[in-house]
Amino acid sequence: MIESSKLRELVQLMVDNDLTELDLRDDKETVTLKRAGQVVVQAAPAPMMMPAMAPAAAASGGAPAAAPAAPAVEAGLDFVVSPMVGTCYLAPSPDAASFVKVGDPISSGQVACLIEAMKVFNEIKSDKAGKVVQVLVKNGEAVEFGQRIFAVRA
Repeated sequence: MIESSKLRELVQLMVDNDLTELDLRDDKETVTLKRAGQVVVQAAPAPMMMPAMAPAAAASGGAPAAAPAAPAVEAGLDFVVSPMVGTCYLAPSPDAASFVKVGDPISSGQVACLIEAMKVFNEIKSDKAGKVVQVLVKNGEAVEFGQRIFAVRA
């Protein structure tokens, strides 16, 4: 079995070189590591109903289960949304300042937060430029695919 320190080195090698997959093999062991590539966040798509969810929604008379509801916000805002399921971190470390906070300007391509998925931290970059008017998640909160994270006014 591979040592955890060696595994950490391999993960850091992947991050440093922007690798999405690493496959090492020798006579004794095989190690394959995969991680999500760099993610650019886009505007929230219209919610899609999964085929498996349609009968349950029809039977209950309601809409299918969706991502957790975000607090009500003003109309006319753009949103930075989660491109994956994971844990959202608003700062690079527990004792560091948030990447962005309410009132901060944000530019397209700027790191807005991190989402940890399968022990890999993914930088989430905004595809919006404007001013952050609302942070819709708490630091360390679990997020779903398509969930709104930030409200941005152009």
